[in-house]
Amino acid sequence: MNKTMAVVRREYVERVRSKAFLISTILVPVFMVLVMLLPMLMLAGGDHTSRVAVVDASGSALGAPLASTLKAARFGSKPNAMPRYAVTVFPATAATLTAERDRLIAQTGLSGEHRGDGYDGVLVLAPGTLASGKLEYYGTNVGSPDAMARLQRDVSDAIAGVRLATAGVDEGVVKQAMAKADVSTTKVEDGKITGQSGMAAFGIAYAMGFILYLAIVIYGQQMTTSVIEEKTSRIMEVLTSSLTPFQMLMGKVLGVGLAGLTQMAIWGGTAFALGSQGGHIAGAFGASAEAAKDFALPGMPVSLLVVFLLYFALGFLLYGALFAAVGAMCNSIQETQQYILPVTMLTMIGFFAVFALIKDPNGGIGATLSLIPFFSPFTMPVRWSMTSVPLVQLGISLALMVLGLLACVWIAGRIYRTGILMYGKKPSWRELWRWIRVG
Repeated sequence: MNKTMAVVRREYVERVRSKAFLISTILVPVFMVLVMLLPMLMLAGGDHTSRVAVVDASGSALGAPLASTLKAARFGSKPNAMPRYAVTVFPATAATLTAERDRLIAQTGLSGEHRGDGYDGVLVLAPGTLASGKLEYYGTNVGSPDAMARLQRDVSDAIAGVRLATAGVDEGVVKQAMAKADVSTTKVEDGKITGQSGMAAFGIAYAMGFILYLAIVIYGQQMTTSVIEEKTSRIMEVLTSSLTPFQMLMGKVLGVGLAGLTQMAIWGGTAFALGSQGGHIAGAFGASAEAAKDFALPGMPVSLLVVFLLYFALGFLLYGALFAAVGAMCNSIQETQQYILPVTMLTMIGFFAVFALIKDPNGGIGATLSLIPFFSPFTMPVRWSMTSVPLVQLGISLALMVLGLLACVWIAGRIYRTGILMYGKKPSWRELWRWIRVG
């Protein structure tokens, strides 16, 4: 046991002290913070009331209702929210339209001390605008897709209102009938409201599946490479004089797995802190509470964090043993392509199964995959985040996961025992079966 722990300590310390581990461990939490804070900080000072001049040569009194609609637009839903537009209407005729438009454009987009005397945009209503719906806008913010989409929507509402009034239809009745429903989603678990929205549950589920897949592939390939390097440098021959192959295998898998679990714990703890204390963190940077609510990372319950880390540890040990066995079979990185493909395919199936669970987490596919050891590390945490999973089913899944882990370690140990001292050509599938049978 002491010899195995020595290998665990060596593998763990070697990876934790590496620059790649330190950089990635620090950069991911920093990236999480930036994902939450940057949109708030970038948009915090971007809201300002745009001064719009409306040149009304429509001949149908379209300017007044259009100005009323634009003045009613606000940044946000609160009654005291900042208005989006400050509108001034300039009547014109077909003959004076061009001159009036050019005069106002000359006062648009001014900088410095003259900026307060000018306009941010000029909206031109031609004589045929009401019938055709075509109009022109000249402004400083035409490069903003969001601002232009909002302006087009407000102008369309105003034109529709005038058309309805001209046809003798009450505009208010039509607007009330056509108003879109605003449905808010909240997750319910075991008959209790969790306070977590449907979009938050989806985001957490996808993020967990992706992070687990990425970690298993990256650390698994590192383990394969490490075994091959030790094998080709003949270090294995020295180690086998004082350690059994099983001790070397378990030490390497546990050491690399603990390094990965340490990194996942730091990343998961950061996500949990940002989700639960995002408002306070955003307030420390001067962002408003409303903005923090709009851009906050979804919160991660403690139970979900525990389930995720537990399945990550078991899943990594299982796949880590398989990746180590692949390294013991081969003499170079190029030779691993044939044997590593089945292991990689299992991880890919587990990752893509997440999308089936997102659609129906309680369906037959989801329940079945969450019980299969190769796929449960991906599927069970996702199911736990999206729906209420019976504790009995969780216990069965964990028991099968442990049994699958022991089976994979037993098989990998027999391959490892023979393969680490085998050089030359790579073994065939028949030879691998012989290694397992007589190892």
